[in-house]
Amino acid sequence: MTRRRTVPRTRKPLAAALGAALAVPLLAAAPAVAAPGAAQSAADGQVTVTALKFTVRAGGRSCAVDADLYRPAGVDRAHPAPAVLTTNGFGGNKADGSTAGTAKAFAARGYVALAYSGLGFGKSGCPISLDDPEIDGRAASRLIDFLAGTRAADDGTRVDYVTRDRPGDPRVGMIGGSYGGAIQMATAAVDHRVDALVPMITWNDLSYALDPNNVADRKVPGAFKWQWTNGFYLMGESQPITPANLDPSRWGTLGCVHFVSDACKTIGLLNSGSYPAAPTAAMLRYARSVSPVSYLDRVEAPTLLIQGQTDSLFNLNEATATYKALKDNGTTTKMIWQSWGHSGGQAPGELDLSQGNLETSYTGQRILAWFDRYLRKQRHTDTGPAFAYYRDWQSGYGEASKVPPLSQKVYLSGDGKLVDNRAKVARGSRTYTNSLVPTSHSESSLAGMIGLPDPAPYDTPGTYLGWDTDPLKAPVDLVGSAKATLKVSSPAARATQNLGDAADKLVLFAKLYDVAPDGTKTLVRRLVAPVRVPDVTKPFTVALPGIAHRYEAGHRIEFAIAASDDAYLGNKGIKPVTVESAPGDTGTLQLPLVSGRLN
Repeated sequence: MTRRRTVPRTRKPLAAALGAALAVPLLAAAPAVAAPGAAQSAADGQVTVTALKFTVRAGGRSCAVDADLYRPAGVDRAHPAPAVLTTNGFGGNKADGSTAGTAKAFAARGYVALAYSGLGFGKSGCPISLDDPEIDGRAASRLIDFLAGTRAADDGTRVDYVTRDRPGDPRVGMIGGSYGGAIQMATAAVDHRVDALVPMITWNDLSYALDPNNVADRKVPGAFKWQWTNGFYLMGESQPITPANLDPSRWGTLGCVHFVSDACKTIGLLNSGSYPAAPTAAMLRYARSVSPVSYLDRVEAPTLLIQGQTDSLFNLNEATATYKALKDNGTTTKMIWQSWGHSGGQAPGELDLSQGNLETSYTGQRILAWFDRYLRKQRHTDTGPAFAYYRDWQSGYGEASKVPPLSQKVYLSGDGKLVDNRAKVARGSRTYTNSLVPTSHSESSLAGMIGLPDPAPYDTPGTYLGWDTDPLKAPVDLVGSAKATLKVSSPAARATQNLGDAADKLVLFAKLYDVAPDGTKTLVRRLVAPVRVPDVTKPFTVALPGIAHRYEAGHRIEFAIAASDDAYLGNKGIKPVTVESAPGDTGTLQLPLVSGRLN
């Protein structure tokens, strides 16, 4: 039987749990709406919440979708309103703080909202399929049919009060974070009725996110991000066990109990520590096929990308790649680099939906303007600049017409210095050696998710090399992704790199430190760039994770390469590495300076 309940319609921002739940999408938050049958009064009306079930065909399966429909008071056939569709982050459901909070907030602002549990989560059926457009995207498209009034829920419920651009085409936008971010692009790729997207802290390419290789040639697999990936895997596998009375369609295939078979094969290969050619090629094809990187050319809906600077799961390079692809395809898109992401980073005054500051925060205002423009069709609404980034050194946002370019090149000198002129490069040779166990630490990936302390980053002497600038005479601001071009020598790696298993190739980790006058080193946002070197006989280029960071006067910029990192699987065997420098032949580092200069 259909259940209906009411919650107050107010003009307060998104429900209190949304910020925390988006920042920590693996954890399911407590429901943010009233219990069934409960009702409260509000000066500006009521929002009626109706629990619905849909049976949809997706990926050759029949899947149940559990949803809640939020209808503002006063919205009817004669007074229709645009709709907002939202779903959960990984491990969540329709009732968690992010999903229910989003729906409640937009209904409070006069939108019809439909919040649903993604396939494989909550009480929705079918295995987890990683936001595959042909499965998860098609399922979401069936919900758009419901909003269009062309199909009914399983109990016969229909809607005729969503604004339509034409028969069968409802005015609908999507918003959500992480897993609830990628589904937006998957849906828009298969259903062009979607009018606006706000994907937050999500991925561009799962093969990069889970097994990153930051070299220009991404055909070679990277260094397995084992902590993050297995955290997701274990949460997904527990889904049929922890909730009661699940749809039997959620039980998966041999080897995994709750994922589609290709996802199961992928996690098995990554955890094996081996990369034989044929299975690895299949793994990369699959991971990319379910990622926006493979279908962004089909996304037409105006897209406001919001990515977190403190995010080692889906770093800023992911959003930047999506942004560039959408721009190249002619899709209207803008991008914001907020402070917080999966790894934490909440800052005072920034968007914190648990504090209810949507209208008073920069990012919140941008979201409201985006939907005003593209859902309410307020054509004169200013949706802000093309690019904006949080500046922790000024507690506010910087704005620009584009992502800043690389603007200064420095050189890796043989004496361990970063110099601004090739003529200053000292001839020299430096070597590090890896151990059979990790000797560098950037983060404990899940520590911030579950509230545990995390040791400060470190590198063990003898297992890394660093190059430092002189103390800066004035502040220097970096905004963007630095690039390093390196050439290393490693006879041990050269002997194994052509054995037919990519796992035998050399692995190293590049990163940027901020070194204070007292010698204290800070790894900027705890980010590293894993590299599996395609060929140690040739130079290679590394794209470091994007940052927005100020180096204060008196501080030094340090570029480092390390033999290992305990959040990743690294080298097989001992592979000493030597870096040689000479004025005519040395490594370089290109920096995205927006203020200041290295001298």
